[in-house]
Amino acid sequence: MIKELSELGKSLRAGKSDDVWVHDALRDETISMELVITPDGVFHGLQLIEDKPTPSEAITAKKGKARLLLDKPEEVLCFGGDTSKKKHQLFLEKIALYKTMDELAPVIVFYENNETGIDKALAEFEELSVTDDKKVKKRLAGNIGFRLHSEPSRIHEKPIVLQAVVDRYEATQQEQLASSTKKCSVCGKTDYPVEDIPHGMIKKVPDGQTAGCALISYNENAFESYALKGNNNSSICTNCAKTYVEGLNWLLSSGNEIAVTDKKGKTKAQFRYSNRRNFGSDTAMVFWTRNNQAMDEIDLLDSPSATEVAIMLESLASGTETAARYLEPERFYSCTLSGAAARIAVRDWIETSLGEFRASIAQWFKDIAIGTYDFDLKKINTNYASLYSLARSCQRQRMKSDGTYEYDKDDAATARVAVALWKAALHKATIPIWILSKALQRARYDVSAERASLIKLILNRNPKGGGSMITENNVEGKKPIAYVCGQIFAKLEHVQYKALGDRNAGIREKYFTYAMTTPAAAFGRLFNLNSKHLTKLKSEQPGTAINLDKELQTLCGEIDILKFPQQFLLEEQGQFAIGYYHQKQAQFAGSNK
Repeated sequence: MIKELSELGKSLRAGKSDDVWVHDALRDETISMELVITPDGVFHGLQLIEDKPTPSEAITAKKGKARLLLDKPEEVLCFGGDTSKKKHQLFLEKIALYKTMDELAPVIVFYENNETGIDKALAEFEELSVTDDKKVKKRLAGNIGFRLHSEPSRIHEKPIVLQAVVDRYEATQQEQLASSTKKCSVCGKTDYPVEDIPHGMIKKVPDGQTAGCALISYNENAFESYALKGNNNSSICTNCAKTYVEGLNWLLSSGNEIAVTDKKGKTKAQFRYSNRRNFGSDTAMVFWTRNNQAMDEIDLLDSPSATEVAIMLESLASGTETAARYLEPERFYSCTLSGAAARIAVRDWIETSLGEFRASIAQWFKDIAIGTYDFDLKKINTNYASLYSLARSCQRQRMKSDGTYEYDKDDAATARVAVALWKAALHKATIPIWILSKALQRARYDVSAERASLIKLILNRNPKGGGSMITENNVEGKKPIAYVCGQIFAKLEHVQYKALGDRNAGIREKYFTYAMTTPAAAFGRLFNLNSKHLTKLKSEQPGTAINLDKELQTLCGEIDILKFPQQFLLEEQGQFAIGYYHQKQAQFAGSNK
């Protein structure tokens, strides 16, 4: 995983234009303010600017370090009282390393002549800091860079200054290489040293620290071995460490703004990630290919269209995609991450060929396809649910004060289910059986199309569930007893509805879980109630009563109703729920006819 992330980081570097400085010693940082001085070091003024990236010295960890000519107010102006004195001293010591350079002479004079230099700048900064403007406060907390009043470019951005940073970095690297010949565990080379330094912070990890999280870190002796200290245990060279951090940061943040129309018809700009999908509030999945090839199939998992899915399945069936997948060198990668305070937890890693990826996605849509009655078109259509809506069908619900239900945002099951489904979509993997248990727990509220689709997927990929016997609208071959019991329950519910109309709590609300788990005990009561419902219906709608009774007898004829099982296993409970769903959709279509 680290190797592929490092290769991604290197490819991103190679894609930058020639006029962009790319080196391990440098990194783009955000600048929010310019400290303008004259060539003789006299303070001229502070200028707030729009946050923008600027090339500067790369520092993997700020603790005990300062960046040359670009840093926070604590380092640059000693703003913040006694706590900032040590940081400011580190900033001055860094400047002293480059004191022979003519470009830094005005900055050195600025710090030496307090009255016309730093004291004056600090006083103006303190005046600005009392503002109530949130945008101004945000910029005041950002990085400050130096600029001469007579020049448009900042001092730290000058090519000669950047080159000096690069030269010092390379000299240090050569010293370390001379004293060590340790190979990098990622690239297998000795071109760069392996150091006990932080690899760099990875930002925008869900549930992680705002300042960033570490993917690899040895901050306790318990993590170390073979007398190696700190990050020497990982044996990753400075170049691979920097590039894997750059690659992962790019995956977590890359994207673009798109126009989104809300329910009220208003259009607004919304940021859409290109290589990232969020699963719940604490988990994110990032994905990429070796050659950064576009993958429309990922978008289909988010918002499937029946037409586009049909086109994809047809192209694979025709052989155009299947034949190519054995020849293409392209690889697909996916990594699922969660934040854990200052660290990153890797929940899953997937590597496959792009051809196998597409074949797996095609199989995924075949497995989740479920027939759903369209009340507008008056017919049953194939429904493809998005991956996240499948996962959300397992999310816990809680009752609001008005009696309606809402999703419980504190339920972490959604993210865990989504991670498992993502792996199943890409690897044709079986679904963990605990997800079926979650889906059935929620089925007592409603066997929705998403929930039925998820149950169908789990059963068809599980040998105990029947092994691909359940199709969109029915069961192929001999029907399992549990499936028929689900159909019978739906028919009994239909009879009750015809006899009594809408009920606040009908047999589904009272007996669904009972019948799904202990059918022998439940169906005895249900048939007793059904005889009363049919009696009432015969006096009011005799024709309807006869037809419904015949349909019920036909279903009962498929099993021996005198030998209802005492209990259904978990897989059988899933078959019951699917039988119930299929029968309900068929009844909707039959009522229309």
